[in-house]
Amino acid sequence: MLTEDQRGWLDANAEALDASDVRASVVVPWLGGSGLLRHGVPEVQGGRGGPLSDAIESVSQVAEHSVAAAFVFWGQRVLIELLLASDNEGLRARHLHALLQGQGAGASGLSNAMKFLSGIETLNIRATARDDGRGWILDGTVPWCTNLRPGDFLAAMAVERADGAPPMIVALPHDRAGLQRSSDLDLMALRGTHTASLRLDGVKIERDDLLAERASAYLPRVRPAFLGLQCGLSIGLARAALAVAERRVGAGRDVLLAPILAVKTRLEDLVRALKDGVDSGLFVAEAHQLFRIRLALHESVHQALQMELQASGGRAYHQDLPGGFARRWRESAFIPIVTPSVTQLLGELAKRDAKVTAGVPA
Repeated sequence: MLTEDQRGWLDANAEALDASDVRASVVVPWLGGSGLLRHGVPEVQGGRGGPLSDAIESVSQVAEHSVAAAFVFWGQRVLIELLLASDNEGLRARHLHALLQGQGAGASGLSNAMKFLSGIETLNIRATARDDGRGWILDGTVPWCTNLRPGDFLAAMAVERADGAPPMIVALPHDRAGLQRSSDLDLMALRGTHTASLRLDGVKIERDDLLAERASAYLPRVRPAFLGLQCGLSIGLARAALAVAERRVGAGRDVLLAPILAVKTRLEDLVRALKDGVDSGLFVAEAHQLFRIRLALHESVHQALQMELQASGGRAYHQDLPGGFARRWRESAFIPIVTPSVTQLLGELAKRDAKVTAGVPA
């Protein structure tokens, strides 16, 4: 799926995207120019067609070279998917083409919403009806949001309603009055991802800004894409580590070959299960199966990095030698905490298992 030139571009920029923000603004235009954002998007909407699993594979292949670039890819591609799933044709018409082209940045600020969907958090943004009856006024925060390219982004977020009506999902452009972006967050890695927080003070919206008027019906439909594309980060990182481990087996380390191949086989089995479940629609109703795959992929990343470290020996500990192990090690620290985190998923599955044991419908 990736060309040799595209792999070369990612390899040349991977360290800079991990360590600083100096190259952050070029990622989205590069993704758009490469055509990678169009995988899994219907041709009638300007895409290349194919199933959503094609998009997951493209995120995975980018993550093999740079998890930072893949994280930006994920944010952009999720917002594209949110527009495709929306009934708001006007909103889609205004923004989809620019997002596919990489001319605008798409930010999915739905981490809080996904936790809300699972009953873990309340929503951080509140909508109050406007006196003129033309919409709502929003106040609140989005503590963590990726791909907020300064001066040029569209951000999705969930809001509760002061009147007790069901929560909504909105999409706001960067220049909406009252919408404030923080400086980029001071992260230990993935610094070239334009990750920041948002504050909303009296932001006016109308129905034209709604991705969905009822979040409870919309979020379960888009969750497989949100999580499935996110799994591409784990898949690519694990594949990259295992590839290095396989190359370095030898010189007394051939004992590692069997466990490396076992981890590789297990990883690709998970990839197939993920793609099949996303494309078939299974995970809309059976979200717990997607949660288990996400957890298993996290474990595959951990195992793959251990295999790379053991196969590389002391060489992996040298920052002045080529190979990228230190970057992959930092990248791997993000996998268990990205929303929904490993801890949150374990909690969700524990609640479900308790209901099954008690004979309560899960």
